[in-house]
Amino acid sequence: MTPLSLDPTRSAATAAEPPRPAAPQLPNVILPHHDDYDAARAAWNLAADQRPAAVVIARDAGDVVDAVRYAAAAGHRVVPQGTGHLASALPDMSDAVLVRTDIGGVEVDPVARRARIGAGTVWQEVVDAVTPHGLAALSGSSHDVGVLGYTLGGGMSWLARRYGLASNHVHAIELVTADGRLIRVDADHEPELFWAVRGGGGNFGIVTTIEIELFPVTEVFGGMTVWPIDDVREVLDAWTTWARTAPDAATTSFRMLRLPPLPDVPEPLRDTPIVVIDGAVLAGSWEAAAMIDQFRSAGTPIMDTWEAMSPAGLLQIHMDPPAPVPALGDTMQIGDLDEAGIDALLEVIRPEEIAPLLMVELRQMGGALSRKPEGAGARANLDGAFALFAVGIPMSPEITEQLHARLTEMLDAMRPWATGSFYVNFGERGGDMEAAFTPRTYKRLQAVRREWDPGERFIASHRIATS
Repeated sequence: MTPLSLDPTRSAATAAEPPRPAAPQLPNVILPHHDDYDAARAAWNLAADQRPAAVVIARDAGDVVDAVRYAAAAGHRVVPQGTGHLASALPDMSDAVLVRTDIGGVEVDPVARRARIGAGTVWQEVVDAVTPHGLAALSGSSHDVGVLGYTLGGGMSWLARRYGLASNHVHAIELVTADGRLIRVDADHEPELFWAVRGGGGNFGIVTTIEIELFPVTEVFGGMTVWPIDDVREVLDAWTTWARTAPDAATTSFRMLRLPPLPDVPEPLRDTPIVVIDGAVLAGSWEAAAMIDQFRSAGTPIMDTWEAMSPAGLLQIHMDPPAPVPALGDTMQIGDLDEAGIDALLEVIRPEEIAPLLMVELRQMGGALSRKPEGAGARANLDGAFALFAVGIPMSPEITEQLHARLTEMLDAMRPWATGSFYVNFGERGGDMEAAFTPRTYKRLQAVRREWDPGERFIASHRIATS
C-alpha cells in the first residue's frame, strides 16, 4: 500500500466532491422487482428481514452522494449499512433507500502509524494490512465485522483496557451529509460533528472513510480456558474477584456457552453447556501467565489455549460465527457483581440449560475503558465493571418469542446491579440512544443532529431524536 497523505490542513470544503446533478438516474439502484433485490438487501445478521424501497450498492463516495440525492428526490429516507451485523436493531425501512457501502480499501502509513479505511472493509482486511508493519489495530473479536460500524459505535477490542475505545483513536472521518455533500471532519474541521459521529454512529450521515491510529504491538498473550458447566460458580467467583484489581494490560471476557453441533466446533464442546474465559494480555508470556493465574487455575479446565501470539490471532479466540447467521441479543452495563448479583445471574441464566440462548457474556470493563481521554468522541468511555450481553439464534417464530422473553427476563433480573447505560454495538433489539449516554451528552448529540440532519433523513440502529 502507498503511504497516506494525511494533511492536517485539508478542510471540509476542499475535501468535498464537485456537485452532481440532482435526482440522478442511477444504474445501480435495485428495486424490489429486480432479480438481485433479495441478495442486495440481505444483512450479515440473517434475522433481519430488510425490505427497503430500494437498495444502492455504493462502490465509492460518489455513489453515496448520488444515493442520498436520489433518495431525497424520491421522498425516501436513507439507511447506511456496511456488513449488517447490527441489522436486527433497525426499524422498518419500507420508505427508505438502503445504501450498502462497499467502498473497501486499507492504506497504511507505518511512519505516522495510521490507516485509512473505506466503508465496508472488515477487520480481517485491516489486520492483514497492518500486521506486516509490526502494528496492531483496535479490532473487534470477529474477522468479518465491519470496521466503520464497530468503531463509530465505540469499538471494544481485546486491547481496550490498555488503550480505550476505538472511537477515541479516529483521526478523521469523511461522510456524506443529508443534503448530499461529501465532507471531511476532524478535530479542527467541524469538530462538533466529528465528536458526535464517534459514538452517535449513522444518525448524522453516511461515513465513507475513516482514518485510525495504529499501535506498535507485535505480540500478545492470548487464548481461552474452558471448563465444564459444573465449575461455573467457582470460576465466576474467581474471575470477578480477579477483575476488581486486574492490571490494565489484561482484557478478558467470561462466557456461558452452548455451542451448536457444527463441524467447526471441537467435539468436546458441541451442544453442551460450558464456561469460557478468553482475552489478551499485553505482557511477556511469564508475566502475563502470572497475571491471570487466579482465574485460570480455578476448577478443573478441560481446555487451555493461552499462548504468545501475534495480535492477528485475537480475531479467532472468541469463536464467533465464521459466516452470516441469524442472531438476537441484548445488553446492559453492570456495576461490581457481589455474591447476590452472581446468584441472580446464574439463577436467571440457568447454566445447566442456557438454551434458548446460545451465549451469555460478561465483558471486562475498567482500565482505559472507564477514563475519558482528551479529544474523545461522544462515546468517550464505558461505565461499570462489566458489559453483560446475551444472544441466541432465532431459527423460528417460536424461538424468537422465547429469546425475547429470556432476554427481557435477564435484563429485569440484573437491573439492581446495572449502571443504567448500555453499549450500543451489543444492543441488537434497537431503540433510542438516550439511555446509552448521560443526559448532557445526549442533549448535545440532539443539537448536532438538528444542525446536520434536522429532518431525520438517516435511519440508524439506535435513534438520536432531534427533539
